[in-house]
Amino acid sequence: MLGRSESMGFGLNFKPGQIVSLECGDACLHSEVIQVVEARQVCWVRPLMLVVFLSKQDLGDRLSPEYSLLDLRDGSDLLWPLNLFRAALDTEVISLLSQLHSLDSEKNDGVIASRQLRDFVDRVWTAFPTAFH
Repeated sequence: MLGRSESMGFGLNFKPGQIVSLECGDACLHSEVIQVVEARQVCWVRPLMLVVFLSKQDLGDRLSPEYSLLDLRDGSDLLWPLNLFRAALDTEVISLLSQLHSLDSEKNDGVIASRQLRDFVDRVWTAFPTAFH
């Protein structure tokens, strides 16, 4: 998996439609690239889902089945620094995407998902303050 410093070199290779990931704490945001603004080193992304790991295991332990999946497809887009994102691995998102598409629409609470995204955004701003200057 790519580290934060390594992802910077690959940021300009992001293409519209590509899935990218941003990890912070016990959560991982998976988003679709809409556009890369190379001149400003930012990426316009459309959040798809937020995976929140329920156990306190290391986020790198992707084998843990204990997580909640939040559907963010009806949420707001983000315009964030390229160096925060990494290319998502097919092996990590394919099963999540199929779970996302099979979620019962009645169980999808947009208010809860919006609050979770807002909380995640706050955590990212706190964790990476220099990235937004």
